[in-house]
Amino acid sequence: MKIPVIDNGGQWTHREWRVLRDLGAETRIVPNTTPFAELDADGVVLSGGALSLEGTETPLGRVAEWIDSAHVPVLAICVGHQFLGRHFGGRVARAGAPEFGSVQLTVDRPDHPLFRELPSQLRVWASHNDSVVEPPAGWQVLAHSPACAVEAMAHPTRPIWGVQFHPEVEHTQGGQEMFRHFLEACRR
Repeated sequence: MKIPVIDNGGQWTHREWRVLRDLGAETRIVPNTTPFAELDADGVVLSGGALSLEGTETPLGRVAEWIDSAHVPVLAICVGHQFLGRHFGGRVARAGAPEFGSVQLTVDRPDHPLFRELPSQLRVWASHNDSVVEPPAGWQVLAHSPACAVEAMAHPTRPIWGVQFHPEVEHTQGGQEMFRHFLEACRR
């Protein structure tokens, strides 16, 4: 199964690649300027990154081009999650209380495949100043934290999931299981 990690400049992009590799995926890190035609993929992970999308139309490489063309599962992390929110009509803004380090996550949709069989409360690792403050119309909010109302969200009809936190970080409870659940969606 081919799962490229689209590099948006995240400090933990290599960790996303490693988790996928350790779970048996054929994976590579590719720049976010990679044309859609070169993305031969069964699913895609959008990495995090330091770029602020708050109040801008700043592109994220060529991600918009292929997100509209690809019909494979997508797992977007941190700025990738924020990009999805903005791209599909939601709103990204400076967080009222930025999150760095350990965060208490409450799973609102335990029935969603991403959180299947995980506890309703998880300790996750976060690192962000901006957040999705208004999800796109029709999207499901899957999880929240005391400081972030949209810690995880899902597209209403496509297998596109976004998480504000970092499931690839060893200290995130259930992180490997979330990647495992994503890979299961890519096999369908």
